[in-house]
Amino acid sequence: MRDKYLSSEESLGQMLEAIEKIELFCTATDEKKFCKDLKLNSAVLLHFIIIGEAITNVDNELLKKYDYPWHKVKSFRNLIAHQYHKITMKMVWAIIIKDLSPLKARIKQILVAEYKHRTL
Repeated sequence: MRDKYLSSEESLGQMLEAIEKIELFCTATDEKKFCKDLKLNSAVLLHFIIIGEAITNVDNELLKKYDYPWHKVKSFRNLIAHQYHKITMKMVWAIIIKDLSPLKARIKQILVAEYKHRTL
């Protein structure tokens, strides 16, 4: 459901902020430590939910202009929220390592191109 009070620009900013928090939380860890750290797991999952919620407030026509599997962002949020018992921290770690950086780059690209943000 779209939040009528948040613009696409604000929602993209929230996504970027959540990504940066995940990166910060995971800077000094590795997969083994990450998988054992319950507090870290919870913090990271919360921020993935924030990312998945925020994307629902970004205009679909805007997202269509930028090649990225946006549906996966929403789907991962739904998986965390509704099928959490199927999630492994190894899977979450793999997403952090493989998918977070390209998502961050794409969001920055949109903010610069569409909203004239300076290079972020």
